Amino acid sequence: MFKGKKDLIGIGAVLYVSISLISCGGGMNTQAASSPQDSISLIDSPEKVLDTVRRTDGLLTKRWKEPVKIVQDTLHPISQDSVAKLVRFERRRIKDSVRRALDSKPKHIYFTFDDGPLLGSKAIDSIVKSRNIRINVFLVGKHAFMSKGLKRDYQRYYDNPLVECYNHSYTHANNKFTTFYSNPVGAFNDFEKNEVDLKLEHKIVRLPGRNIWIYDDVRRIDLQSGAGTADLLYTNGYKIFGWDVEWKIHGLTGKPIQSVHEIYTRIRNYMNNKSSMEPNNVVLLMHDDMFQNKKGQQLLTSLIDTIQMNTDYKFEFMRAYPFRY
Repeated sequence: MFKGKKDLIGIGAVLYVSISLISCGGGMNTQAASSPQDSISLIDSPEKVLDTVRRTDGLLTKRWKEPVKIVQDTLHPISQDSVAKLVRFERRRIKDSVRRALDSKPKHIYFTFDDGPLLGSKAIDSIVKSRNIRINVFLVGKHAFMSKGLKRDYQRYYDNPLVECYNHSYTHANNKFTTFYSNPVGAFNDFEKNEVDLKLEHKIVRLPGRNIWIYDDVRRIDLQSGAGTADLLYTNGYKIFGWDVEWKIHGLTGKPIQSVHEIYTRIRNYMNNKSSMEPNNVVLLMHDDMFQNKKGQQLLTSLIDTIQMNTDYKFEFMRAYPFRY
């Protein structure tokens, strides 16, 4: 047991661990909804903590994200060093308990493909049907109207019940991201045009060149140049989603850079460590042009097979994100 704890009990100090709802991941700019603080005595067992947590949906997820604060009895103050030790001790204890509880809950993975329709889109659509998994495609309208073939590929996605189509802007910022985001109204109009032209049914967006999340009680901005556009989209009813793990591509060849084993291991680590944006939910980013040749298509199939054979992860639509326990 922790050494400083005996001293506290010996002097009759009454300390409580107070959990205050703050942003996801500590350093993120999250506008979290306020909620009443709940306190647990330092002598509560992890099992008792979890019994309390299980009574409310989402409370495990909330407990996982919240920091530990020690509220001291002002009549029996202790040193800041002792407080710091208590915080570390309680953080480990609560995290271990909540991790075990979350491990028993369902786990969800989201395959997301950006920039389609492109040459790899037809193959992705076929692989999804053969493996019977749900995927998410963030589409660029400009690409869909570049040729009759790409328009057919877009329609394949649109008609496939295993695929949900979301918004990745009409122009993809013409790959001039700083200029694009310097005019939030113009960027917003670009997303609206994409929604109309591609008949998109869900107000779900991924910003080109930005890993930005704004949804529910979460707001995380990676680069401030995209913040104005993201906030404008959110205030007009859109949810903005980024990603946890990226399967990167070679800029010239379009081929995946990391091996299937490396990507699978990263996904497992994020899931097991609860280090993704939402515990028990991992979002994987890929790009359609990674799978325009047979080698890339084999790698994608291999990743799906590896996950299906070795885990119980559920393939989900981003529309359902996140599942909180």
